[in-house]
This record gives sequence, C-alpha cells and structure tokens, in this order.
Amino acid sequence: MYMAIRYTCRHCDTEIGSLPFESAKELIVEIQQLDEGKGERFLTFENDGEVTVRCICEQCEQSLRTFPDYYTLAKWLQ
Repeated sequence: MYMAIRYTCRHCDTEIGSLPFESAKELIVEIQQLDEGKGERFLTFENDGEVTVRCICEQCEQSLRTFPDYYTLAKWLQ
C-alpha cells in the first residue's frame, strides 16, 4: 500500500499536493510531536497510514486577503 502526506485546503478541500511517505519520514516525526490542539486542528491520520495536512491554497489565501471579514465566518465558501 502506498502511503503519503497529503496537503488539502481547509477552506475549499482542493488537493494542493502530496509527498510519498518515504521522502517525508522526518516530517512525520515532527508532525507527531506537535501540540495536541494544533495537531487535531490541522492533521488527520488515516487508518491506512496516510496523513492529511489541512492548510490553505493560494486562491483562498488571496480571497482572505481581499475580504478579511471572511475570517469571522465559520464557513465562507458555499
């Protein structure tokens, strides 16, 4: 089974990219050492060993810069 670290936008769920597990062993160790609150907020550990990192894509980042009031909304994409 192929394992990877996947990066997806936490706002629009667009897949930004992924890293093969073998090339990211050190990153996995550091991810597991994150503060529990941060880890739960931005990371998902799947049963198959994959890790999903919830970050922000360029389009959503630009939207938030253009419309900073969006930060006050729980869900600003419909």
